Amino acid sequence: MAKNAIQKIAMNAAENIPYDKLVLSQKNVRRIKDGLSIEQLAEDIGRRKLIQSLNVRPVLDGEGEETGTFEVPAGGRRYLALGILIKQKRLAKNEPIPCVVNRRQETSAEEDSLAENLRRADLHPLDQFRAFNTLSDQGLDPDEIGARFFVSPATVRQRLRLASVSPKLLELYEKDEIRLEQIMAFSISDDHARQEQVWERISGSHSQEAYYIRRLLTETTVRADDRRAVYVGAEAYEAAGGVILRDLFEQDSGGWFQDAALLEQLVFDRLKVDAEAIRAEGWKWVEAAISFPYGHTSGMRRIYAEAQELSAEEIERYDALKAEYDKLDADYAAAEDADEAIEAKLDQLGAELDAIDDRPQSYDPAQKAIAGAFVTLAANGELQVEAGFVRSEDEPRSETDDVGEGEDAEGQARSNGDDDGDTVVVNGKPVNDSSGDDGEEDGIKPLPDRLVFDLTAQRTLALRNALAGDVDIAFLAALHAVVLQVFYRFAPDTCLEISLKSGSFSQVDGLAETSWAKEIAERHETWDRDLPDEADGLWDFLLGLDEASRKALFAHCVSLTLNAVVEPWNRRAKALAHADVLGRSLQFDMVDAGWTPTVEFLGRLTKARILQAVREARGADSAQLIDNMKKDIMAREAARLLEGSNWLPEPLRLDVDEVASDAGDAVAGEMPDEAALDGDAAELPAFLADAADPSSGEPVTDGDETDHLQAAQ
Repeated sequence: MAKNAIQKIAMNAAENIPYDKLVLSQKNVRRIKDGLSIEQLAEDIGRRKLIQSLNVRPVLDGEGEETGTFEVPAGGRRYLALGILIKQKRLAKNEPIPCVVNRRQETSAEEDSLAENLRRADLHPLDQFRAFNTLSDQGLDPDEIGARFFVSPATVRQRLRLASVSPKLLELYEKDEIRLEQIMAFSISDDHARQEQVWERISGSHSQEAYYIRRLLTETTVRADDRRAVYVGAEAYEAAGGVILRDLFEQDSGGWFQDAALLEQLVFDRLKVDAEAIRAEGWKWVEAAISFPYGHTSGMRRIYAEAQELSAEEIERYDALKAEYDKLDADYAAAEDADEAIEAKLDQLGAELDAIDDRPQSYDPAQKAIAGAFVTLAANGELQVEAGFVRSEDEPRSETDDVGEGEDAEGQARSNGDDDGDTVVVNGKPVNDSSGDDGEEDGIKPLPDRLVFDLTAQRTLALRNALAGDVDIAFLAALHAVVLQVFYRFAPDTCLEISLKSGSFSQVDGLAETSWAKEIAERHETWDRDLPDEADGLWDFLLGLDEASRKALFAHCVSLTLNAVVEPWNRRAKALAHADVLGRSLQFDMVDAGWTPTVEFLGRLTKARILQAVREARGADSAQLIDNMKKDIMAREAARLLEGSNWLPEPLRLDVDEVASDAGDAVAGEMPDEAALDGDAAELPAFLADAADPSSGEPVTDGDETDHLQAAQ
């Protein structure tokens, strides 16, 4: 009985209907143009004929009878394209057109149109790549493939590159175990074994971003003087199966390590061992990496090693050496002729004094127990340890702390009061006690809160007025406020409402290794060592400084707040314009500061921009010399040509004729249109725009773009 109840499905009949018996339905849901133009679709039908039938419905008269005419609710673009072919005399007016006729009344024409357009599945990108590859194997070049499917030849070439990814990785992509942008990154290399090795290396880690894959794949060789190679050593690398390429005819400074992925793994393995050894010295934590971003220690307090205390015998010996040195130095200064014997003795005594002054330093074990260290590689490949950093959560807390982080102004004023913390103290005297009369022996009530507010407001204005009349103390107060914020994390002990902001720009690779970052870090550490350990002693310390030292410390703290970074999401046109004014006042120039166009920097530009830079600095003839080079070679040669030219990219130039109207356009607004510079690159799909095809030197991008190959008709 159940089987008999199942209703059989009857498919709509297929018929060949003359074109002049078809009319375009006004019930088609597609209103917005998308994909190929009608003209392009007509050319495609003219070449490969109609490969998808039209969906039609009979037109009925007033009595419900068919009139012999059919409306087209689904397939209107194909209908219009066929009309173009008829106008071109390439198709007869009564040419039979394959149609699927829907004579059922259960659904409407609008439903037919919506179903065909909504349930159409876009071709998977992997199927697009394989299809282009098949056509290429059949002998079609990228220009012909592009012409047939109305895409640019550059797009076809990039798709063919994507089809060259290891089949194992493509299978993972087909199963959605690898993302599209990762597949794009893998396409940079043709070495399937290398691609699979890199995927195995990163598949179990958190670093799976496309940029990291590109870095591993493009760093197919690492110079022997690279810090990673120096740290691991050639012997350990070769023992692990790595190969070093050597030049038998030229000095190669140790050659090139071929397997970057293996080298990095060896670096990580050794760093892990070294980090554990350092942690065993008593540190609470140790973080290890090849490099850390600039500002990675921001918000941490630092402790420093102290020199070992001298014994009584050592102090006595030091004093004797110093006295002898001073006496000889005075005799030497008074002598008319230089005495080599005295000079030699002074050098000897000076060396002995220096040895005592430079005696070993050590950390307090109790401080080490709450602090940690960062372990990384220096530029020369040596292990670099930055120790003594205390995270905020590891800071010791006590029940007697007066002020905790985040307390309000009233909370900051509380001190030496009752246990419940309700006593307000001004000038060391309690003025308000919520406990009522019990705390007053003579029965006098404390001053009301509003009166206290009014009186202290008057005192505040009077203090402001007095401070304005004493420039030196005003400067000292401001210095005290900014030093507290720069060097003391939990120290809001100032009556000045001055706040500082200091960006770290940690997303910029290599920023910590620049000469400017190193100078700032050295200056900061020098001051940090000299400042008192506790904020309570800061005011007296600043009072004891000479004027030049105060100004130097103030300049250092203020300099950390300067921000002239152009961010498209943060429009600060006037602030950026002020940075230019400040730069001109300082007579600042990035060339004088030491900036040079490196190979790494030029490698981040398009080929057209590299040529533009050389043309600006050295003229059109020099640019023409490198015009036909591959991008990596072009960047290297351009760096050589630009050396000593004082050329700067637009964002680093101080004296410009025009300032962009807003911060978001401050860089882009000064630069020529990228599409005009890059030619075919403008036609690339969005997801292939920012990488480079190693074989052709053309730009490649990340992202996504979908072609409707099967839906063109």
